[in-house]
Amino acid sequence: MGHPHPHEEVAPHGADWRLNGVRVIKANQLDPNTAQTPGMNRAAAINAARAGAQKIWAGTVTIHPNAKTGAHHHGALESVIYVVRGKARMRWGERLEFVAEAEPGDFIFVPPYVPHQEINASTDEPLECVLVRSDNEAVVVNLDIEPVEKPEAVFWVDPIHRHP
Repeated sequence: MGHPHPHEEVAPHGADWRLNGVRVIKANQLDPNTAQTPGMNRAAAINAARAGAQKIWAGTVTIHPNAKTGAHHHGALESVIYVVRGKARMRWGERLEFVAEAEPGDFIFVPPYVPHQEINASTDEPLECVLVRSDNEAVVVNLDIEPVEKPEAVFWVDPIHRHP
């Protein structure tokens, strides 16, 4: 007893938690000076420069009604998108040949190097999302892809989630 478990880390003695502890980034302090893709507005909340983050990047994404982004990927980074408001339609693949939709409360996972496109499926409501990536830098590689005309719908089907 009294010894830390192997998976527990001990804080450095004398750590200045006032300067190196929790940080709150207010909504009106997000930074739009980050990598952009045509058709969306990204704003950084958490990164190395703003919060000292070493392993993640987080921010917001807004796509205007009836708008879509250009095709892009995020290099070796993993991305998680949480839909706050609106309806997201994601297309992905070499020719954006696959499609799935997400609504408020849904999470979207985008693996490394996957070419994808975000689409606001609503004609009158903005699509608002929270975005988290697996590194502190915002890597965006915009692509010039000729998408297929009719993508294949993909549903998350497993023993717990049946095909709709």
